[in-house]
Amino acid sequence: MSAGEIAERFDVTFGAVSQHLKVLRESGLVTLRQDGKKRFYRADREALGPLAAYLQSMWATRLDTLAELAEAAERAERPGGTDS
Repeated sequence: MSAGEIAERFDVTFGAVSQHLKVLRESGLVTLRQDGKKRFYRADREALGPLAAYLQSMWATRLDTLAELAEAAERAERPGGTDS
C-alpha cells in the first residue's frame, strides 16, 4: 500500500504514520518500493517471523467478528427481526 493509503486508515496525521513506517522499514519489518513520488510499503513476512502468524490470526478474528455483526444487523432489518 502507499503511505497515503495506510495513513487514511488511522486517526493520526500522515506525518505520524510516516514516522512509524520509517521505523518499521529501518527495522526490516517492511519493504519499500518507490514509484515516482509515491512510496509503497509491504510487510516482510519472513522478517516478522512468529509475529506474522499472530497478526494473521488477529485479523481473522476481527473479520469473523465483523461478519457476525453484519449478519446480526441483516437479521434485525428483516420484518419481525427474526432469522426466518
